[in-house]
Amino acid sequence: MTDAGRLRDALRAWTFELGGPGTQERLEKLTPPANEFGVDPYGFDADFTVAALAPLVWLYRKYFRVRTTGLEKVPGEGRVLLVANHSGQLPFDAAMLGVSLLVDKDPPRAARALVEKWVPRLPFVSTFYARLGQVVGTPENCRRLLAAGEALMVFPEGVRGLNKPFRERYRLKEFGNGFLRLALETDCPIVPVGIVGAEEQSPSIANLPTLARLLGMPALPLTPTGLVPIPLPTRYHILFGDPLTFHGSPDDEDAVLEAKVERVRGAVQALLDQGLRERKHVFW
Repeated sequence: MTDAGRLRDALRAWTFELGGPGTQERLEKLTPPANEFGVDPYGFDADFTVAALAPLVWLYRKYFRVRTTGLEKVPGEGRVLLVANHSGQLPFDAAMLGVSLLVDKDPPRAARALVEKWVPRLPFVSTFYARLGQVVGTPENCRRLLAAGEALMVFPEGVRGLNKPFRERYRLKEFGNGFLRLALETDCPIVPVGIVGAEEQSPSIANLPTLARLLGMPALPLTPTGLVPIPLPTRYHILFGDPLTFHGSPDDEDAVLEAKVERVRGAVQALLDQGLRERKHVFW
């Protein structure tokens, strides 16, 4: 066996150990969709994902100590949009949401995160993300994935939520309506998700837009740990709401869709409010 093979086996074993009882059996059920050539058309590699999960599972179990509520509300199969709030400067919230569906759900679901178009330009990131099953969030990619019965993670606040200042924590930014058009077009249920804990992991005290533009990034926040926002060990609570279904035409005017978008936004905000009421402290 090569050194790379031994490393992969060691990481897989670490993933199973950190995940706890039953994790290996659950993750062995993970099978990516395959095209006529027997491979995932977007590059998703299940074996690579299980090995690469090890440090993320450590963060999930040991660092952020994530607890979930309502995970059973996520369908075990078939297309679904998981619509969540977004915060914390770096997308640890998306990573923890994805890990919850892999290590705590049976059967596991490999949810696809829809990344910004500038992300694949980062060195080494494009290949790594592809093997984990993440894709650039173009409408065509979304349609194909949902047609294949996939689960998509959607963050309608976009970078506005990820980089909002600390004083606006847990106050949702305006949602775009693209996800709602997609749900109507594909007859896809929406599961609202509230993520509590990420707002405090890397508080933004300022933004450096000029430097961000030079680096080709949408924003460059300054946090208490500097330009590299090392997250604090806040306690995460991920809450899943009841699935929502909508009817109508995806070609309706924006004004017609606003009420439906606000219903989803309200469901996410209600989950955030619930999580904030239930937690005893930011760090435990």
